[in-house]
Amino acid sequence: MTLIKKWTRALRYQSYSKWPPATQQALLATVSTSPWRLGYHIQSDSGLLNDPNGFAYFNNKWHLYYQNFPFGPVHGLKSWRHLTSDDLVHWQKTAGDLLPDSAYDSHGAYSGSALPLGNQLFLMYTGNVRDANWQRHPYQNGAVLDQHNQLTKLSKPLISEPPAGYTSEFRDPQIIAKQDQYWAFIGGQTNDKVGTILVYQSNDLHQWDFMGPLQLDQPKIGYMIECPNLIQIGNTTVLISCPQGLAQSTLAYQNIYPNTYLLSDQVDWENLTFNAQYSLKLLDDGFDVYATQAINAPDGRALAVSWIGLPEIDYPTDRYGWAHCLSLIKELTIKDGHLYQYPVSENQKLRTDEQQFNVQATPAPTVIQANSGQQYELALNLAADQEITLHIAENSDASAFFEVKLNSKTGVVTVDRQAAGEPFAEKYGTVRTSQLPAHHAITLNLFVDHSVCEMYLNHGYTTLTARFFPKPGQQQLSVSSPTTAELTGKFWQLNAID
Repeated sequence: MTLIKKWTRALRYQSYSKWPPATQQALLATVSTSPWRLGYHIQSDSGLLNDPNGFAYFNNKWHLYYQNFPFGPVHGLKSWRHLTSDDLVHWQKTAGDLLPDSAYDSHGAYSGSALPLGNQLFLMYTGNVRDANWQRHPYQNGAVLDQHNQLTKLSKPLISEPPAGYTSEFRDPQIIAKQDQYWAFIGGQTNDKVGTILVYQSNDLHQWDFMGPLQLDQPKIGYMIECPNLIQIGNTTVLISCPQGLAQSTLAYQNIYPNTYLLSDQVDWENLTFNAQYSLKLLDDGFDVYATQAINAPDGRALAVSWIGLPEIDYPTDRYGWAHCLSLIKELTIKDGHLYQYPVSENQKLRTDEQQFNVQATPAPTVIQANSGQQYELALNLAADQEITLHIAENSDASAFFEVKLNSKTGVVTVDRQAAGEPFAEKYGTVRTSQLPAHHAITLNLFVDHSVCEMYLNHGYTTLTARFFPKPGQQQLSVSSPTTAELTGKFWQLNAID
């Protein structure tokens, strides 16, 4: 199949039924030729994957949706693709997809969330509708998934329009139950183009009342807030969101749009005021995390999953007819007023062929693995006041590599993907840095999956996530140090989830 190179608006928003089956089959064949398909991350069969949605535990299974435009690696007429799992690691496609097939989501099923209610899973999502003049009319819609994974949409929108004083940039409802009432937090924008989170309340999930904007004791948070999520970790409320147009004076970031969080132990629900304990922080210090969705799970854990991809960025996989993936499922914890993230322990099921190593790094590179493969986990321990440079996905002459520098004297971690393979998104820089406590040992847990690297430092104190697109032969792991450094660690191959 020759991939579509010029995506017109008509093609992007063409009804699914008008795409010939042969077109989809040819696209799947093209996708299968991609050198960067993933082994243990969630990816779409074809086309564009973006926001995770509807994350919940229901009917003795984990449920997760992702937005998908299946006909190409572009933003078009989006649906929700439904997955279920017994263990948060192995996911199966199943019935219950949410398709853009009504008057209230005619131009796409945009992001939303899910709430288990007895024998039903209640979904709330934004229906994207455009009129003849291409003006946006967002609807906050409802749907119900039963125990047989049969999905039924509600016949009328739950919220038909933004409240007075706010624009049509009105989307991504998160629904929660609190104090025998239901609450929805929806990303919005004032008429003065200031990002905000709008709060609604309901007694029955059908009649929703606008309570006002969530008051944040922060500077102006951009021109639009997407994907708001509030979860509880102990006595702390965590607000995760994606502010677009955020000023660098408020938070220094390099990605086109950041994924951020705030912590509060003083949320005034009566006055809708979120009193943050600290300033706004990045959820991930790497290159490619956005639209994180978090939930309070019934087993007591706070869990999160992220889109590994960014809006308005071209990726090398585009030419193979697919784009993006989801992160590993992460558990969120708080320690000493700091948010930690780490892949759920269930991921250890993927491990095989454990190897231990003890290396003295010197200025001359030492090869840890000559042939690492492309699906593995690496755990490193670096003592205090030492410095190393780690190359992953390195080729035999060390001219191509993904570089990670750890300095436990200063606490600075530097990640550089400039030489990692095919370049992309260079406008936003090829280097990211993160700050850990100085003069302390550093642990690094690194998960590589063909074209994805998730890094967790000091057991999740900091995370850095990156896409990179290596060329054939980049499967060497090596380490060096400007002086000498003692390094211990473990290496595992990781099984695929399909």
